[in-house]
Amino acid sequence: MKKLLVLLIILFSWGVMGESVKNKNNTVTIYFARHGKTLFNTFDRVQGWADSPLTEPGIEVAKYLGEGLKDIKFSGYYSSDAGRQRETMEVILNQMGIKNYKLVEKKGLREVFYGGFEGDFNSAAKEAAAKGMGMSTEEYLKNFDKIDISRVVDAIAKEDPKGLAENYSQVKERTQRALKEIAEETAAKGGGNVLVISSGMSIQVMISDMTDNPQKNKGLSNAAVVKIIYNNGKFTVDEIGSMKYVEKGKKQLEN
Repeated sequence: MKKLLVLLIILFSWGVMGESVKNKNNTVTIYFARHGKTLFNTFDRVQGWADSPLTEPGIEVAKYLGEGLKDIKFSGYYSSDAGRQRETMEVILNQMGIKNYKLVEKKGLREVFYGGFEGDFNSAAKEAAAKGMGMSTEEYLKNFDKIDISRVVDAIAKEDPKGLAENYSQVKERTQRALKEIAEETAAKGGGNVLVISSGMSIQVMISDMTDNPQKNKGLSNAAVVKIIYNNGKFTVDEIGSMKYVEKGKKQLEN
């Protein structure tokens, strides 16, 4: 009887330990997508915490993305509290045929806050970024994809006439905190795939020190995907700016 009891205790301990290890090692794959094209994008206006709705092309590209993601089973959906991100998620999930879903909003997923440049023409922010880095605007635009995103964000913050724009460290802290929360929340439920809608520059800042891939400094197109793998407490950036899901969805819908 004692031997049987000891055996049961050992088996139970192994089961608990095994489950603990299993939960700890559950892999989470996070698909970050930039929102669809908006009115401010079309008017070439600065759009950080300021917001505007999707345009017809923006809705169309979100539909393509939804169609291209149809084969992936998602266990969670996240965005910030920005209308353009919520609208993009709605279009994507409608295209995927998903009706009953819970969207979790995290303010940490907001775009960079550009302070006094919000709503201004993008050219004003670009000129400020160039000035803040001691460059001509022409030199800045020519080398934009090669310049570390941290320098760009800090330069804009430095030149903000209102003194309100976020700097690189502030954006990185909140976006990476949101990323960690999403990963840990999903891992605790068994892992799986998660779809997150956010904004271009904030995604770039989020992954800026997580990978050496030079693609991280290139601007993200509307509906472009950045795929991140979370396993054993570590993040790996697997894809940056991928348009293959949009291209796949477009091809399927056109056929």
